[in-house]
Amino acid sequence: MSEPASRSSSSKPPLRRRLLRHVLGPLLLTWALGSLLALWVASYFTQRAFDRSMLDDALLLARHLEVGAQGLQLAMSSEDLGTVLYDQSERVFYAVYAVHDGGSCLIVGSPGLLPAPPRGGAAPPELQYLDQDYRGRAVRTLVLRRDAPQPALVVVAQTTVMRQRMREELLLFALPPQVLLLVGLAGWLRHRIGRDVRPLAALQQALQARPPSDLSALPAELKTEAPSRELEQLGHSIDGLLARVEASVRAQREFAGNVAHELRTPLAGVRAAAEYGLAQSEPQRWREQLQAVLASEGRASHLVDQLLALALADESRGRLRLQPLVLGELVRELLLRYLPRADQAGVELGAGGLEGGEQVLGDAGLIEGMLGNLLDNALRYGRAASGPSSISVELQPDQQAQGQGLRLCVIDNGPGIPAAQRSAVLQRWAQGEALCQAPALGQGAGLGLSIVERYASLLGASLSLEPGPDGQGLRACLVFPPLAQAAKG
Repeated sequence: MSEPASRSSSSKPPLRRRLLRHVLGPLLLTWALGSLLALWVASYFTQRAFDRSMLDDALLLARHLEVGAQGLQLAMSSEDLGTVLYDQSERVFYAVYAVHDGGSCLIVGSPGLLPAPPRGGAAPPELQYLDQDYRGRAVRTLVLRRDAPQPALVVVAQTTVMRQRMREELLLFALPPQVLLLVGLAGWLRHRIGRDVRPLAALQQALQARPPSDLSALPAELKTEAPSRELEQLGHSIDGLLARVEASVRAQREFAGNVAHELRTPLAGVRAAAEYGLAQSEPQRWREQLQAVLASEGRASHLVDQLLALALADESRGRLRLQPLVLGELVRELLLRYLPRADQAGVELGAGGLEGGEQVLGDAGLIEGMLGNLLDNALRYGRAASGPSSISVELQPDQQAQGQGLRLCVIDNGPGIPAAQRSAVLQRWAQGEALCQAPALGQGAGLGLSIVERYASLLGASLSLEPGPDGQGLRACLVFPPLAQAAKG
């Protein structure tokens, strides 16, 4: 599966090329649109300048219109006209038309300059510019209407050679420098983007060069020398991922080692009891060894259940979905399941404060797991050395909480745990010295309280170990935060 993935990744363009494409593409489009806009603006104002010159010529001709004996005429000599309409680079044409009710007639100038009259016989506008073809030449034509001394039309037309030449020169002098600037900008962007992307390549090489067993944090210089905050945050995110993977691998190794180490003893007991029973011929001996096998199997099953509970607690962190639960109902249902075992062990099992409907934010499985381990510890180690043994489960408000916090306590009258050892017994595989005198010595592995503390941390609760009533026995309390505070957390 790695080979197709490698081919797929090799077919994708590098990040530097993609960034250049995303930057230069819009830049080229913007430059092209800007150049077209600049060319249009330059052409527009150039056109206005030439049109203004033509308008001056037309106004000058209109001022020399007079009414003579033969009607409307232009009072200018040929020499004056040549001087007024002279242009070094363009060819200029002119014409003057007298306007009558029936149409217009040419008085002087070049025939055929006047464009077609408006449809419907409407009067032409006072000033009109248009582009047309005259005698095989593209010309810009101006038509000026005058009503005094008589209605007339003054037409001035000019070829557009100079205008087209000015547009070409504008392109010639403007485009090459802009292209050079774009090429320089593209080179600079390529250099800067390559420099900014280089730490990603260094990060990739550092990760590829690592052996599979190395889950330590990235070198500090890979993060501190990152040119951007995003790359620095990426380095820290990879560190966090490596730390989580390392914790998961460590937990798996620890779980596997614990299972292998702790199951060795009960399995060896099963084997020894089986071998001893096979060597005997009396049925009574067989029965005794079968009971020993059953006891060893029970201890092994209990140990496996606790190890799986610890593994479940480690995997549940971060994906647990908590919901409001009526704590008294959960406790009552679990106590009913433990009553037969307590009766068989000769332990009086009682409860108090379960009638209310107080709620906590939690998970039913985790709460049952915590209470079950506390009850199991109490049944194993919390029996009185002399006299009747009793276990009480009490649900009461937490006096130290600023709100509706709850305390769920399992109280026994057994040997208890000295204050100096209460923090130590919360560690895995730890058992208190006082518990070593309990009749159930060897039935546990020291995982119960560790499971309870881990589950409590997942629920935002806490576990406290206190002396029982009158200093006898042990009071193990689960302290749940108020429902509103747990929801905010």
